[in-house]
Amino acid sequence: MASAHSQPSSPKPSSPGASAELGYVVRGGQKKLTQRQLSSSLSMKRVAPMEVSAEAGNAAAADWLDDDGRPRRRGTLWTASSHIVTAVIGSGVLSLAWAIAQLGWVAGPAAMLLFAFVTYYTATLLAECYRTGDPDTGKRNYTYMDAVRSNLGGAKVAFCGVIQYANLVGVAIGYTIASSISMKAIRRAGCFHKNGHGNPCRSSSNPYMILFGGVQILFSQIPDFDQIWWLSIVAAVMSFTYSSIGLSLGIAQTVSNGGFKGSLTGISIGPDVTSTQKIWHSLQALGDIAFAYSFSNILIEIQDTIKAPPPSEANVMARATRLSVATTTVFYMLCGCMGYAAFGDDAPDNLLTGFGFYEPFWLLDVANVAIIVHLVGAYQVFCQPIFAFVERRAAGAWPDSAFIGRELRVGPLALSLFRLTWRSAFVCFTTVVAMLLPFFGDVAGLLGAVSFWPLTVYFPVEMYIKQRRVPRGSAMWVSLQTLSVTCLLVSIAAAAGSIADVVDALKVYRPFSG
Repeated sequence: MASAHSQPSSPKPSSPGASAELGYVVRGGQKKLTQRQLSSSLSMKRVAPMEVSAEAGNAAAADWLDDDGRPRRRGTLWTASSHIVTAVIGSGVLSLAWAIAQLGWVAGPAAMLLFAFVTYYTATLLAECYRTGDPDTGKRNYTYMDAVRSNLGGAKVAFCGVIQYANLVGVAIGYTIASSISMKAIRRAGCFHKNGHGNPCRSSSNPYMILFGGVQILFSQIPDFDQIWWLSIVAAVMSFTYSSIGLSLGIAQTVSNGGFKGSLTGISIGPDVTSTQKIWHSLQALGDIAFAYSFSNILIEIQDTIKAPPPSEANVMARATRLSVATTTVFYMLCGCMGYAAFGDDAPDNLLTGFGFYEPFWLLDVANVAIIVHLVGAYQVFCQPIFAFVERRAAGAWPDSAFIGRELRVGPLALSLFRLTWRSAFVCFTTVVAMLLPFFGDVAGLLGAVSFWPLTVYFPVEMYIKQRRVPRGSAMWVSLQTLSVTCLLVSIAAAAGSIADVVDALKVYRPFSG
């Protein structure tokens, strides 16, 4: 092979070998050179992908490649914020009124603020781990697992992978359930308006889940995170839309009631609620709040869309996290508290579909349409890391397979037989499981509880300690470990409460009954 500074010996422009030597044909979801770009690149000096620069004599390539040889990232503070808002202000906001009802006016808002602070703080720790070594020029970690592998290694990588991807699959299932509930609510709202509130207006959620799955099969053909920024922005706008409607209806109902409902300690123990149920529901409420703030499992993937320094990706991500978490916390406090103020102990587990509100029915329909559109985008935001992981592994195992590598681009879609087959199969799997377990509130609480400690707290803390070489036994080390242990106990308690409710729901549920 010629040296790094010799000229190529006139290979054919379309030669796969020549393009591979140049290091510009990128597999596994990255862009390939066009014929024109490949031809022009043959006159450049050969450099490794990490050496793309004007000094190396290939300034043209430097214009469209980043320091790692991948297509130049275009993400900004605003696109990163929109991804986070899409992930955070999800359907979880609709269960916050119920969560506060379980905890009361004191513990409910306090728990929400505590989870917000912990999420923000640990997210900033995690953002520091995107690059290993120098924050501006160090090796990039493209995924959460890559960051764990670079900083911790060993069995922790496998543990992280199992937890992260199981959680992402669970979120996809939860969002499928939530979307069907909103579709069903639109039909029921019209039925109640036409036939009166006494009519049961029952219908199956299964057709709506299948419809949602069909839409996701289409959108799942968008190849990667960087190309769904527009979908995230639309989804973020929708999340503010339905949250604002829920807030407005809560305020209107509170005014109609003539004051705030609820109590300092939440739902009272009595004929309808035993002391055991009170404990389990309070613990599940913590899981619901944790689920509402869940986005750390895709933070590294979001950060990998941000344009190269300056400023550093960690700096931009910290600002995006601060902006997004502050914004969502304000919305969460308003929606959760006003929902509890409006309904008190009777707050439904889904504010806009539990039919605490019946009128104006058209406004409820608008809110539920916004929820559905948001969940379409949120599903993609959470599933892109799964898609990328499987496709990278497949491309690495079979690098010359036309079934895996060949694709046809149609607008934002990148069609390939492998992507079409496997992503469609994944969507079908999540849809079928959602049809088996349509308990949105219980599923949300369990997902939040199980993933909160390992993904939001434990791994960010451990990686930060390793990356920054925090001395064992120092004040910082003790503080971080105390935070981690405390959050572990909270996660265990919340998971126990959610599991108890899932078990109760399964006792009376028949699979696929909708």
